[in-house]
Amino acid sequence: MQDIYRKLYKWYAKEGRKDLPWRNSDDPYHIYLSEVMLQQTQVKTVLERYYFPFLQKFPTLQTLAEAPLDEVLKMWEGLGYYTRAKNLHKTAQLTAPALPKSYEALLDLPGIGKNTAAAICAFAYRQKRAVMEANVRRIICRLYALDDPDEKELIQKAHELLDEDNPFDYNQAMMDIGAMVCSVKAPKCEVCPFSQMCKAHRLGCYDFPVKKSRKVPLRKEVVVIRKYGEHLELYQREGRFLHGLWGFKTQEKAQGKKIGDVRHQYTHFKLEVTVYVHEVSQKLPRMFTLHEMQTLALSTVDKKIVRLLEKEGVL
Repeated sequence: MQDIYRKLYKWYAKEGRKDLPWRNSDDPYHIYLSEVMLQQTQVKTVLERYYFPFLQKFPTLQTLAEAPLDEVLKMWEGLGYYTRAKNLHKTAQLTAPALPKSYEALLDLPGIGKNTAAAICAFAYRQKRAVMEANVRRIICRLYALDDPDEKELIQKAHELLDEDNPFDYNQAMMDIGAMVCSVKAPKCEVCPFSQMCKAHRLGCYDFPVKKSRKVPLRKEVVVIRKYGEHLELYQREGRFLHGLWGFKTQEKAQGKKIGDVRHQYTHFKLEVTVYVHEVSQKLPRMFTLHEMQTLALSTVDKKIVRLLEKEGVL
């Protein structure tokens, strides 16, 4: 393995994304935030729009813990998977002013799974932990030609490969190799440090792990927006999905004037919303103008509804 490590670090020194801000910080909070933001989100999106504004608003774990959830959700607006923001806030409240250093203690916190805990340990505390994110998982599956491995098998093989003397650079290099060399569609085996030991490369087949096809269901909803003058009624969600965000209420039956349809693609389903506006005779408690709505954290779907209302002259 020493020869492979040498090749890996040589490639990383030349091609690796060493300028990413969370790779140049030893602050566990900064590293934790980046790990949470990067779940289901591209590096470019996090870097260009969310990471720095969030840290400017909440520069420490303590300031995040002391902030109202509404402010946290507003800074997360558009990033999606809002449970991440809720768990981030809750974890800050439980641990401020500092995250624990123990892998087991990190696992006990809201929203911190094995990969996030391993990343915090490896990157913030330089502990001997192998990070298992999607790119690394693909590398391991190809190295050993694994069609459908269970988590225990993957973690075991990840730790067999781990350079325990340098877990920080090793894990960072592995993630970059997965993203930039051992890619899904066009792996660059000629520059990969692992090519000589890779079973997928010897087989000339890279479909590891085997992709499971699934049909994404379509969900249809009716939204009825009660309107008084320039004010629209909103509510704050309490369920697990989009918890804490403000939005328009779904109804079983249509009421008022039909405005149009809004569509949105989530990871596990497609959503089609038919929007109605119902005029009422008096202002209700949770009604807001367009300007006031801009200060609230709305989901992407509700923002699309607002744009539809503007387009159709309702606002």
